[in-house]
Amino acid sequence: MKIKLTFFILLSFFSTFIFAEELGNLSAQQLISLQKNQKALVIDIRTESEWAATGIIPDSHKLQFFSPRGKYDIKKWLFDLEQLKTTADQPVILVCRSGSRSGMLGNMLSKQQGMKNIYHLSNGIMPWIKAGNEITPDCPTQLACK
Repeated sequence: MKIKLTFFILLSFFSTFIFAEELGNLSAQQLISLQKNQKALVIDIRTESEWAATGIIPDSHKLQFFSPRGKYDIKKWLFDLEQLKTTADQPVILVCRSGSRSGMLGNMLSKQQGMKNIYHLSNGIMPWIKAGNEITPDCPTQLACK
């Protein structure tokens, strides 16, 4: 009986890894294609000062995840994300400065939360800008655009 229980616990533990969704890494062209053809929801998770410094990808939504001190509230963030989605299975593309934070969050959403259709912009918004892709300025009243 003890062996069966141990086996069941181990199987349960490893099945989350076996059936976990994988985070999709996207190039700029793939992001544009998903956004256009599948109405993917582009979520910029950076901070307000980062949005002001560089602007945002057109038609993306600003939904900061990590505070400047690295804190986050997953329940509130997920609630806010659900308010933006038009369908339950709508693809979500996460964007940050370098791809590090969006990769961490994307892995958390796909592996720990079991969410599907989660992607992130590989290497973040900086290569997007360097390649000359379109940017929408973001100038909140308390911060001046550069």
